[in-house]
Amino acid sequence: MSRTLTTGSPWRVILAFSVPLLIGNVVQQMYHIVDAVVVGRWLGVDSLAAVGATGSMLFLLIGFAWGLTSGFAIPTAQAFGAGDHAAVRRSVAAGATLTAMTSVVLTVVAPFLSRPLLELLQTPPELLDDATAFAVVSFLGAGATMFFNYLAAIIRAIGDSRTPLIFLTVACVFNVVLVVLMVGPLGWGVGGAALATVVSQALSVGLCLDYIRRRIPVLRMRRADWRITRADLALHLRLGLPMGFQASIIAIGTLAVQVRLNELGADAVAAYTTASRVDGLAIALLQSLGLAVSMFVAQNYGGGRPDRIRQGVAQATWMAVIGAVGLGAVLITLGAPLVRLFVGDGSDDVVSLAALMLIINGATYTALGVLFVLRGALQGLGHTLVPTITGIVELFMRAGAAVVLGALIGFAGVAWSNPLAWLGATAILIPAYLRARRELASMPVARADHISAATTPVPVVGPASGSMVVDAVVTQPVPVVPARRRRRTVAAALRRSRG
Repeated sequence: MSRTLTTGSPWRVILAFSVPLLIGNVVQQMYHIVDAVVVGRWLGVDSLAAVGATGSMLFLLIGFAWGLTSGFAIPTAQAFGAGDHAAVRRSVAAGATLTAMTSVVLTVVAPFLSRPLLELLQTPPELLDDATAFAVVSFLGAGATMFFNYLAAIIRAIGDSRTPLIFLTVACVFNVVLVVLMVGPLGWGVGGAALATVVSQALSVGLCLDYIRRRIPVLRMRRADWRITRADLALHLRLGLPMGFQASIIAIGTLAVQVRLNELGADAVAAYTTASRVDGLAIALLQSLGLAVSMFVAQNYGGGRPDRIRQGVAQATWMAVIGAVGLGAVLITLGAPLVRLFVGDGSDDVVSLAALMLIINGATYTALGVLFVLRGALQGLGHTLVPTITGIVELFMRAGAAVVLGALIGFAGVAWSNPLAWLGATAILIPAYLRARRELASMPVARADHISAATTPVPVVGPASGSMVVDAVVTQPVPVVPARRRRRTVAAALRRSRG
């Protein structure tokens, strides 16, 4: 169900929107966790390390695709916030076309690069065959991953963060069944684990398409909507490419980390892989908040509400700090027991190394929380330069720490690569957002008389009653903008995003 984010208390709106995103991120992390648990306990530590050895390479290519599709949804959110449904559909058509083109290139080219890249990364010989199998299957299914990310992004762009969560949960349950079946009784090894994830993602794509067709009129495409122009494609690429490039820059830094880990041996790779799975669950909360801020800012920017943007980002920053402190405390105190869930007996070295990494990360989550919120705010405003610069900063900080500190103090030096990258990026984002905030203060605010008495249903997760969660549906005012003013608002928003 679509929802406007331009009315209501900003922190409540952001929190309500981010909770389904959080649950969805946690569910998505379950894909990786189930793979790690089944592979680690069924096939052994070497197979788990083989899966981990592909992480940086997959992040480099699929991470680019994920950033690209996320950027394609920004114009959709801005058009929806301005009330221009025709522009929403044109944006969806442009983004879908570019997503399809990228999927074809990735699916055709990336599988052939898998083994050479793994060899270039100095993957230990005993891990190379399994790592190649996992990477090839993952790349062959990259189209399913890309289109689910894109469809989920455009559904969230119109204010619905619950539906992608439902579909992702269904797919995750399906993935659990498949990965146990394919790795266990069928004996397909790590390739089976990758295939289970691909098939589950394809199911999510089908569910999203069916839901859009049946339940979201604003996204039902017409023939005229597919008459996209070069300007439409250029706008989406202008926002999508920097976000994809930013993800790739970060991934290049992780490649340097992977090389250093490979030099330290299979135990170091397995420890980093296991810690990253636990770390990913914790980071999901902060990441969800950043994505919610991005959609909140985009809709309010399109709707002419700079006052709500300033207030909402400030409140979200405090929420991120509080959440980061709590998450850090959990990982610092419970890191080792959580790691032992992934590995069997006789892996004490892996456990101790992974627990050390969780302590280091947990102590610096505050910087990561601020990073996600401020980067999401700038991206929602259509700013691309500073987020890209922060990606470059992360690259040098992460790679430098892995190479220099890794050589000096071993695994602990590699573990510090992520926190140092977060701190460096945050140092760039804070002054950049403060400048943007001053610009927002000088922008005119849409008048209250453009808010009508019309209402739209908004789902609210109500109080728990025993073991059952009661869903309530309330109504809230929706901005109704006259057609002439709406066209001016959309045009102005697009001009600002191009600037």
